[in-house]
Amino acid sequence: MEEGREHIRLEMESRSSNEEFARVVAAVFMSRLDPTLEEMDDVKTAVSEAVTNAVIHGYREKCGTVVMELTADRTERSLTVEVTDQGTGIEDIKKAMEPMYTTDRSGERSGMGFAFMEAFMDEITVESEAGCGTKVTMKKYIGR
Repeated sequence: MEEGREHIRLEMESRSSNEEFARVVAAVFMSRLDPTLEEMDDVKTAVSEAVTNAVIHGYREKCGTVVMELTADRTERSLTVEVTDQGTGIEDIKKAMEPMYTTDRSGERSGMGFAFMEAFMDEITVESEAGCGTKVTMKKYIGR
């Protein structure tokens, strides 16, 4: 890793209970950038949404692995979060990112996951292929 950057990788089972663990790991890791409480809450919310999407939509609550990678860049004072699954993938990313869109038929999901990620992070990209999984990359600049 280049100077001024730190990186961790966390692999977890695709269980809803691991969403909280991912939030805590992200918060503790980003603390080295001295964020405000608001910035920390923003990242924790975005991480929750990304991990929950991987568990609920990516694996449809079946067994799988969710990978979260965090990179802290002290030079640009940013945190990059990547959440990856090898689940079902997204057929239409543009449609999936529309507020209120959901593939959940139970009525329990609001379809606001990507909207929250976009609202709380400074940058977000989604890469996906149907049947091959999804990678969500989010970036938060600290102190701006």
